[in-house]
Amino acid sequence: MIIFIQSLDYQLWNIITNGPEIPTKIVDGQKILKMNNEYNDHDYKLLQLNAKAKHVIFCALSPSEFNRVSSLDSVNEMWDRLMVTYEGTNQVKDTKINRLMHDYELFTMLTK
Repeated sequence: MIIFIQSLDYQLWNIITNGPEIPTKIVDGQKILKMNNEYNDHDYKLLQLNAKAKHVIFCALSPSEFNRVSSLDSVNEMWDRLMVTYEGTNQVKDTKINRLMHDYELFTMLTK
């Protein structure tokens, strides 16, 4: 999936890993969010890249995964939640495999 996203647009991968760049402006030395009517072309490009990254991820998800992450605003949050689930699933699989291997070894020892 990582290579697929990078091949579409490497900036998409940067948004997924680092989070989106939200349009802001500096007022009295502090960053504040821009209002929609203050957006320029660059701001719209950033927002469009975030939406495009969400779309790419949504297209790759099963319905149950989609339901878990579709309410999140940031594509970075979506990716993090999916990776935690994916890593947890792999740990469960590894644990089951280890247990089955152990049971098999015990069975082999008992039959000898």
